[in-house]
Amino acid sequence: MDARPRARSFRGMIQTTLPRVVIAGGGVAALETLIALRDLAGDRVDITLVAPEESFTYRPMTVAVPFSAGHANRYGLARIATEFDARLVHDAVASVDAKEQAIRTRDGEWISYDHLVLATGARATPAYERAITFGEDVDEEALHGLLRDTEENYVDRVAFVVPNETTWALPLYELALMTARQAWSMGADRVRFLFVTSEERPLAMLGPQASEAVAELLESAAIEFVGSAYTQVEHNCLIVDPGGRSFDVDRVVSLPRLHGRRISGVPADAEGFVSVDTYGRVAGLPGVYAAGDGTAFPIKQGGLATQQADAVAESIAAAAGAPVEPQPFKPVLRGMLLTGGDDLFMRSGVAGGQGEPDVATHALWWPPAKIASRYLAPFLFGRDEVATIEHLRGDHLAVEADFASAGDVQDARIAMS
Repeated sequence: MDARPRARSFRGMIQTTLPRVVIAGGGVAALETLIALRDLAGDRVDITLVAPEESFTYRPMTVAVPFSAGHANRYGLARIATEFDARLVHDAVASVDAKEQAIRTRDGEWISYDHLVLATGARATPAYERAITFGEDVDEEALHGLLRDTEENYVDRVAFVVPNETTWALPLYELALMTARQAWSMGADRVRFLFVTSEERPLAMLGPQASEAVAELLESAAIEFVGSAYTQVEHNCLIVDPGGRSFDVDRVVSLPRLHGRRISGVPADAEGFVSVDTYGRVAGLPGVYAAGDGTAFPIKQGGLATQQADAVAESIAAAAGAPVEPQPFKPVLRGMLLTGGDDLFMRSGVAGGQGEPDVATHALWWPPAKIASRYLAPFLFGRDEVATIEHLRGDHLAVEADFASAGDVQDARIAMS
């Protein structure tokens, strides 16, 4: 049998003469690339989205679900692909043949490309055996059990532990703050909360103002902060280095460890992450780019993933002849912290030269989304706004009336109030 790549045809016997862009993935970086590329390049490119999922889940809001403070919206990928004139293939990339410029899917099909964007994300695994893992696959039952146990005083001490190699810990701060506040509101005042991280100060990478604000939030929620700590989780006990300090605990909640999704034919480091330059190009693979959590950039965060995707989209659009001057990836961290009270907006340039760090209780970007992005956030905001309006229309009765004068309008308002 011939094992050489065979380009999959999507248009019968007609082959497109446009540059073929294949985007692998159905998450934040993939969708940002799709929307940005269609906006920048218009109809200059032919786009195929290859994703194993049928929908995109807005994961940053999963932290609010156990507290009935929000929900993680889901968006059908087929509808998004159609809206941006892309073909959708429900499959995953198994290998890349750079010489033939083609990918092979897990189902064994070959798809040719001129430009390939690897936005497959990272793979999450539990960091500690004896812990509740809050991550990509949220164990809602375990979290509900934790909340129930704290409210009913079945536990005395709960620890929130950031894995030693994790750099973006904001979701765990949210979970700790909301858990503590709910416990105190239910009268569970004997429970003690602990937050353990290798950071010297809370969310230090977002700047001193943000760190101080988060430290104050932790203190107000009676959460003890233990920084500069490298942690081992034992049975009902934390061992914290340096110093070998020991903390007795009844429950441990942790973020997962992240690993790259290895793809045959794509160079990766020991953890499976792909190294790229500031334009997202993968060294040694012409026409291949990568963006998002699957790259070797150390901070895994949705907003940064979209910034990487924008740099990639600009490069591809320029190569397709669009009047675009590609800009390199210059990371700016934007974090929206859910607290159970006033949300906190924080912004800081990771590499410096991006302005002074800022923190506020009002939105520092628009739309005020958890994932701040140039293209994806406005698109989802608009989609949610339309859905809200349709819901309101369904819940209300439309009324038409003719008024002869302004006085009639006032009379009608009084009658309806």
